[in-house]
Parts: sequence; structure tokens; C-alpha cells
Amino acid sequence: MATQPMSPQGEVRQGPRPLPLHLTTALNSWLSSQAALPLLKNGSIDWRPEVAARAAALSRQLANAVAQQQKAAPGENEKSQKRSSLGPQAGPFDLAVTQEIFHRLHGLAAGIKAYRRHPYQRKLPTPPVLWRDGTTRLLDFQPDGGQPVLFVPSLVNRAYILDLSAEHSLLRWLAAETGLRPLLVDWDAPGAAERKFTLTDYISGRLDAAFDAALAESPGGAPIAVAGYCMGGLLALALAIRRQASVSRLALLATPWDFHTERVAQAEAAGRAVSAAEGLLEAFGALPVDVIQSMFAGLDPFLVLRKFIAFAQFDPASSKAEQFVALEDWLNDGVPLAAPVARECLAGWYGENTPHCLQWRVDGEIVDPAAFAKPALALVPQRDRIVPPKSANALGDALPAATVETLPFGHIGMVAGARAKSAVWEPLAQWLSTD
Repeated sequence: MATQPMSPQGEVRQGPRPLPLHLTTALNSWLSSQAALPLLKNGSIDWRPEVAARAAALSRQLANAVAQQQKAAPGENEKSQKRSSLGPQAGPFDLAVTQEIFHRLHGLAAGIKAYRRHPYQRKLPTPPVLWRDGTTRLLDFQPDGGQPVLFVPSLVNRAYILDLSAEHSLLRWLAAETGLRPLLVDWDAPGAAERKFTLTDYISGRLDAAFDAALAESPGGAPIAVAGYCMGGLLALALAIRRQASVSRLALLATPWDFHTERVAQAEAAGRAVSAAEGLLEAFGALPVDVIQSMFAGLDPFLVLRKFIAFAQFDPASSKAEQFVALEDWLNDGVPLAAPVARECLAGWYGENTPHCLQWRVDGEIVDPAAFAKPALALVPQRDRIVPPKSANALGDALPAATVETLPFGHIGMVAGARAKSAVWEPLAQWLSTD
């Protein structure tokens, strides 16, 4: 009997997470199309103006197609109507909608099954651990030496998005192709101690110590570069301000700052969500992974449906399919967020926009980008659904010596996509290597 493919953590694949949410979204959306047809027909509701003409044209095309079919095979349409759950009064448009619903449901199910059965497993060896404290490790991608660069990822996803696979690892490429020594902070899931952590605990405690370990590896004790990705960019910024004398330059990849510059209603809703989740935070000491994934899904509720319907058509043996599975495994391999951090990020960052309003404090000190005078680079993906471009641009504008580069990518594609090497990795390596 064949074994089930495993996730990177050795578990049977459960994604896309949370599966009940995605299935409910599909059923509610697609079945509502069928339910709305009688109302559209009797004029109780109107087609949206931008699709009304297309709907009328489609109805005429369907009627013509049915007429042609009846001429070619008399009685066949009547048989089809009788077989339909819509009954014998169903017209061609009703039948077409029903067929499309079943087509989409079948495609979604096929895509999910293909993902869960795919043989890909992430088998990259773990780099040596340079430093460790609690659940936090500092992974050394070039133990033979080189100029250290400290990479800081988000707290809500696994750090290995920067080391996704042999073909899509920013850090292994930097180690092999440049004179840099990438050092990656791997937060892991919070343990008993970390579930009580605030952002100050993570930054002034863990990140400061990891930075000291990285700085100790710098030839001659020279200042080192720091790079942060997504939420990790905010942590890296706070560190860089605190340790400015020992930081040579700061790279920020898809890092938010002004949480109310776009999609304000969604940001404020995230701020309110932490109150609704207070019972979970008290019970578990953390915000569960599936709750976090549900919040991300709210940014584009139909994204997962589109992705998996498309994946059903992929050649399973193709590199494109393998890359899809690798990314989905990472997305579904999330970690909980410590309760104090969840309150600080959701209620503070999203709800009150504390970073941009200069009200976010670490160890009692305001995190003010204007205080960091060293060279900075803000890489801003244009197609980012998670960090709106205007939010990331606001941080570039607030840094006195920043270069802002806009990239034609999404949030994940900028670091692990097919074109990331030439468009992001190589320019980033050159910038980090500049004296």
C-alpha cells in the first residue's frame, strides 16, 4: 500500500488550510449563483451593469446552441432537462450554470487530491546551528566564512521560505555564489516560554542575542548587514535602530509600515478580530495557525479555489507542479503567534496603525525609521496582496537614506518565484556586498 506524501514536518498533508473554510466559500459562492437565477429572471434583482450585456449575449448564444442541438438530435434537450436537478422547466442558461458549478467543484476536488498525493517532499539538509536560545536558532548557510548578513523572517510563517528548495533558495544561492555568509533566524513555533513573549522580548532578547552571535563572526568585528522579510522587516528595523553602530546597511523585503494606507477596513477588522479571539488566546496562549490562515484568506477568499482548480491541470511530473507543492507545503506549515504578540500586532499595528503613527515601542523606545541613518533598501512587490505596495513604500519614504525599488512580483514570488534570481537575488546580493 502506497504511503501518503508528508509535509515538511513529517505529517500527512492537510492543506489547503483551513480546508472547511475554503470548501464552504466554494459551495456558498457557486451554489448561490444557481439560487439567484429565478430572481434574475423575474426581475427581482438586476444584473450588475458591467455584466448585463454579456449575460444577455450569453443567453442568446445558449438558446441558439440548444436550437441547433435540437435540430441535430430531436428530443435530446428534453431528456437532458429531465435528468437535471433543476427540473423540466430549466432553460439552457440554468443548465449551463449547473454544469459550470459541477465543473468547478470537480476541478477543486481534483486539485486538492493531486496536491495531497504529490510525491514531493522537502529534503534539504538543515544548515549548522550557530546559536540557539529556547525555540529560536540561528542557521549558518556558509560556515566556511564570509561577510555575515543576518536575515530576519516573519513570526507567523516558517523561516524556510528563504530556503524553500534546492532550486529556489535565496540563502543557499547567496552562500554559493557570493562572498556573503547568510545567517537565518529560525523562530520556530513558540514554546511554553515564548507564548508569553511580547515583541520586545523577541527583539531585545532573542534578536539582539542572535545579532551578537552574527556580529562575532564578522572579520575584524566590522558592522554587518541586516535583511528582513515581511513582518521580519519590522523586527529587523527595530533591531537596526537599536544597534545602528554595528549595522552596515538594512534591506527590507515586502515590509509593511502604514497599515491604513490601503484596505483600511480590512486592517481595522483585523484589529477587532483580536478581541473576538481573546478566548482562544487565553486558552492556548497563542493565536492558532488556522485562525491566522483564515485571516490571510480574507484578503482574497477565492485565491485558493483558483489555484487548486488550475493545479488539477498541471503535469504532476513538471517542475511547475513541484514548485506549487513546495510553496503550498510551506503555506500550510504555519506556526501559532504568541498571544501578547498577536494582541500587539493585530490591535496595535493593524487596528491603530501604531508603527506609522510612531506609537510602536520596543523596550520603551519608539521605533522611528528617521533614526536609522545608514543605507537602506526597500524592495516593494507591485502585486503583493499581503503587504499593500503603498504600505511598504511608506517605510522607504520614512528612512533617510533609503533606495526604494518596485518589483513586478507578488509577496512570495519576489523571494521564491521563477524569476526571483535575476530580478531580486542578484541585485540584492550586489547591494549587500557594497562597502
